Amino acid sequence: MTQNNRQILLVSRPEGAASVENFRLVETPLAPLGQGQLRVRNHFLSLDPYMRGRMNDSKSYAAPQPLDEVMIGGTVGEVVESLNPKFKAGDKVVGMLGWQDFGTSDGTGLHVVDTTHVPLSAYLGPVGMPGVTAWYGLNRIIAPKAGETVVVSAASGAVGSVVGQLAKRAGCRAVGIAGGPEKCRYVVETLGFDACVDYKAGHLYQDLKAATPNGVDGYFENVGGEVLDATLARMNAFGRIALCGMIANYDGKPLPLKYPGLMLTQRLLVQGFIVSEHLEVWPQALAELGALVAQKQLVYRETVAEGLESAPAAFLGMLKGQNFGKQLVKLI
Repeated sequence: MTQNNRQILLVSRPEGAASVENFRLVETPLAPLGQGQLRVRNHFLSLDPYMRGRMNDSKSYAAPQPLDEVMIGGTVGEVVESLNPKFKAGDKVVGMLGWQDFGTSDGTGLHVVDTTHVPLSAYLGPVGMPGVTAWYGLNRIIAPKAGETVVVSAASGAVGSVVGQLAKRAGCRAVGIAGGPEKCRYVVETLGFDACVDYKAGHLYQDLKAATPNGVDGYFENVGGEVLDATLARMNAFGRIALCGMIANYDGKPLPLKYPGLMLTQRLLVQGFIVSEHLEVWPQALAELGALVAQKQLVYRETVAEGLESAPAAFLGMLKGQNFGKQLVKLI
């Protein structure tokens, strides 16, 4: 009997804020494997802010997500059938098989992972793309020195939480920016940051100034908007800013900087980056991050939605900050 594959397609471009109407759940029969192919039963889907940018048909660092095709996204799962000599049934793999129950691949971009000491889902978080993003932005752009102050926006999220913990390991004062008192408590009490500023409290700059009495030497930016404005105003001379995400601009009109002149007067290094363009660092970063997770020296948290059909709503909730830590969808 032919087995069906459930998939979520992007069927329209958002006009303003994204909505569940931009997606459609479909069922398609699974075709027999061709020579060199393998089939993966996805266990977890990764939901990440970059996906919102890919929904637009506009100039960016990557091509837009095509309409009427499976929504792009990272996955971890188990090989259930293989005609590819590099993979065997039972292998656990990480890749980009998208929002669907089953992925069929020729093996390109798939990597076998070891779940002996690292949970499978962690390969979509601290030991995956978010973790490497944090590692690269901190170590290669901010390049922290002991005693410096490093600020991280979206500090309770999948990327920001790793940045702050690595900054602490480098001997820095780590200051997070997060939304709400619960997230700020988690950032300080569980992740070990020195301080956390609640941007929803209404006095962002004043609170950030109090948390950074010696100014800011390094800033890892996930948000943009007023958070970037406030932190720019606290930057020390020769500070470094790693631009990872600008989620404040994803659903609306771009927000202009209030104080762009500070980049000149403070002689700042401001570097945007896309971690997939720096594959040369992935082995080192993943080895270090995997060891820290296995030794329980790197804390992470997951928000897990159940079932493929929950992915669109979970994705939209993540864009509004409703998740806590890494947002995943559990399929099995």
